Amino acid sequence: MSRKRTTYSVEFKTRLVLEVIKEESTLVEIASKNNITPKNLQNWKKIFLDNAEVAMEPAKAVKEYKNEIDSKDIEIEELQKQLGKSVIEKEWLAKKLRSLDSSLKKELIDNSSERTISVAMQCKLLEYNRSNLFYIPMVNPIKQSIKDEIVKIFEDIPCYGYIKVQKELLERGHNICINTVRTYRKELGLRAVLAVRPPNTSWANKQHPKHSYKIRGLDIVRANQVWSTDITYIKIKGGMVYMAAIIDWYSKAILSWRISNTMDTDLVMGVLNEALSKYGKPEIFNTDQGSQYTSYIHTQKLKDNGIIISMDGKGRATDNICIERFWRSAKVEKIYLNEYFKISTLKNDVKDYMEFYNYKRFHETLNYKKPMNVYLNSIKINDENYSKVDEFVA
Repeated sequence: MSRKRTTYSVEFKTRLVLEVIKEESTLVEIASKNNITPKNLQNWKKIFLDNAEVAMEPAKAVKEYKNEIDSKDIEIEELQKQLGKSVIEKEWLAKKLRSLDSSLKKELIDNSSERTISVAMQCKLLEYNRSNLFYIPMVNPIKQSIKDEIVKIFEDIPCYGYIKVQKELLERGHNICINTVRTYRKELGLRAVLAVRPPNTSWANKQHPKHSYKIRGLDIVRANQVWSTDITYIKIKGGMVYMAAIIDWYSKAILSWRISNTMDTDLVMGVLNEALSKYGKPEIFNTDQGSQYTSYIHTQKLKDNGIIISMDGKGRATDNICIERFWRSAKVEKIYLNEYFKISTLKNDVKDYMEFYNYKRFHETLNYKKPMNVYLNSIKINDENYSKVDEFVA
């Protein structure tokens, strides 16, 4: 018997979205308290922010919807014209599919829970004997026993790779070579689990345009020449939060930062707008290829300010090494030394560390100078040089 789908009122969704935006609790805590999933909270927040302008300009929204309806009417009319043609093409394709051999027909049949046509109907359309689907091939008992043992080893020692798994199997009395172990693990979908591998915070969107990496071989000699940004994760009691920051490559100064319980464009736009308002604008702005940075709102903001967009190569974390080193310093020197139960406590600690890092911490790559001092001195020199050029031109 199917479960009845739970529906939530507008008032309930709005109240939870406002609680998420306040960022006093993690998504997991809010979700657990209200008996819903964190994914629902993220979706509701996105819908809330995407439609916020409707509350400000309802007339404009109504006009846009009317235009959209008119456009849909035209689209429906065009689809109706194509319907006859589609029917003819469908009949032609059905004849071609029926001419395939039995093995290929079996591969085409979708037996998953997400299928839109029943298995019986698929077999009928393909003229395939349905009883062939229920044939069960013979199982090699020796192979299966070794696979079961590999699964047990993975459950006991998940950090083992295929070489160490093979050694363990030999010790347990199974005579098997390394290549076979690697093949069996691949078939089982098993990979070593290591604590040093962080969650991926950069999910690409294939529909968003990408930009080339502009920093390779570039001589960075002044502040505001190149800025870079990235997102990292921080575990606290009750869940996980995300931190974004912008760093100046020349001085290593952190120009803006923000912590949020959701990883979305609101997070990256917050740090970008703050940095631009406080420190002007860079010549080049470098990011990874995550969907937050390739989104229209982020790239358009950079283009509107005449900033050159640079993006890391796929899988090349070293292209953004400047901020990667900062993440390591911040976590080793401050964050990993404490256990956090509230987001507010974490934010206060990070704020203190940023003050220390920018204004008090000696930086080895800067000849033991302090990042913000180097940044401000470079900006002062830049301004003086521009003034001299202006006087010369005048």
